[in-house]
Amino acid sequence: MIKILLVDDHPVVRSGLKLLLNSRANMTVVGEACEGDEAISIALNVNPHLVIMDVSMPLGKDGLTATLELKKVLPKTHILILTMHDDDEYLFRAIQFGASGCILKSALHEELITAIETVAQGETYLYPSATQRLMDQVMENDRQLQTNTLKKLTERELEVLTFIVKGFSNKEIAEQLFISVKTVETHKSNIMVKLELKTRPELVEYAVKKGLLVYEA
Repeated sequence: MIKILLVDDHPVVRSGLKLLLNSRANMTVVGEACEGDEAISIALNVNPHLVIMDVSMPLGKDGLTATLELKKVLPKTHILILTMHDDDEYLFRAIQFGASGCILKSALHEELITAIETVAQGETYLYPSATQRLMDQVMENDRQLQTNTLKKLTERELEVLTFIVKGFSNKEIAEQLFISVKTVETHKSNIMVKLELKTRPELVEYAVKKGLLVYEA
């Protein structure tokens, strides 16, 4: 049974959530609060598994501050932020302050139930649009990391890398660049060390799949 504390400054919202959650066989609402300080006080008494925390509560302590303080006194209690703001600022601050997930007030009942069950199991839940933005940010960070990795290579190493990915042999690369085969092998070895790879196939796969080759010989 998932014991839930509801924190929202609107009684109608709390009543609707309580009715929905108590209708579930695996959930029960053990307390209600209208602002942060009251939420912390009640949580210490009822020790809920999960707190559904509204972000914006004009009277008293807001949801983010309450989340931060609640996690200090009840670190094992999971917190699901309930917000009307589809805003990255609220999202990332909530996670930084210790929340295990965020869901929009406009979400369907089924999504809310899924979010509660996910967070109660110790996992993180983000509403779909937030998940997509987070994935986009991770991919952008990865691209930046890969770009910074390429900056470790010299201009000649980039030339050699380009020919390797195009399928040229060491001898063919040497002929194209007017250098010795031994020099090509040295450049290839240096590239692999810098990119932390061990074999030519790994090097080709890495360069092609990561879309790193912006250089053309």
